[in-house]
Amino acid sequence: MSYSKIRSYAKINLALNVVGKSKFLHKIESIVGFINLYDEIWIRKIDNKNHQIKFIGQFSSNIKSNNTISLLLKNIDKKKLLKDKFQIIVKKNIPVESGLGGGSMNASSIINFLFKKKLIVVKKKEILKISKAVGSDVVLGLYSNSKSLLLKSNGIIENLPSKIKFYVLIVKPHFGCSTKKIYSKIQKFSKPQFYSSTKNILRKEFLKKLNNDLEEIAINDYPKMRILKSFLENLPDIEFVRMTGSGSAIIAYFTSVRKCKDAEKKVKKQFRNYWCKTSKTI
Repeated sequence: MSYSKIRSYAKINLALNVVGKSKFLHKIESIVGFINLYDEIWIRKIDNKNHQIKFIGQFSSNIKSNNTISLLLKNIDKKKLLKDKFQIIVKKNIPVESGLGGGSMNASSIINFLFKKKLIVVKKKEILKISKAVGSDVVLGLYSNSKSLLLKSNGIIENLPSKIKFYVLIVKPHFGCSTKKIYSKIQKFSKPQFYSSTKNILRKEFLKKLNNDLEEIAINDYPKMRILKSFLENLPDIEFVRMTGSGSAIIAYFTSVRKCKDAEKKVKKQFRNYWCKTSKTI
């Protein structure tokens, strides 16, 4: 059988507040968007007793055999929702341990594919349950066609009324951040901000005032990130600079692709061993 090809887009957190903690997980609220940086996934049915998963590409090394895709398929098979086995090949273009949600978005992209092709037939409630069992961010990828999302502190995900429109310069240092480690160092919580009207939430002036509660923790653990952020903040024509997720990628936001490309040249000259790429919100 021939392969079906799907794209798994990277997510960005334009703002992230940690507002509390439940028994197992921290409660967060976040403004989430997706960018035109994506992993490529090929998937096909195979005549085999087991699923086959293979990672290729720039960021494929060191991905463990127990990953978001294997965990997803394990959960689906446990519920006996799939009749067939699949071969899945993932070209990793999204850097790992960057805060861009590459692994989580891979899982949600595969869920969306299986559901769309009616290879699994379940209610939306069951899909959400499977997603949460794989990872807390996976559910966000189920809404990737919505482009802009608001994750509220009560776990509700709301489609925002307009698109986020930025050109972004993503800079990933030569090291990654452990999500588990970053969250373990949270000592205080923010007050929820995103519970009222969302009418103006994507306005540039409003976004500039926000932050990522995990950023200072990551920067204290990895001082090189402070140097990087300071450099980005002093680039010409910058709108704002913010770490995404639990890092280590830091994103500089621009309104012009030319300005973004000019900034990319400066960053590559200054930080030669950092991964750097221009993209845009979708």
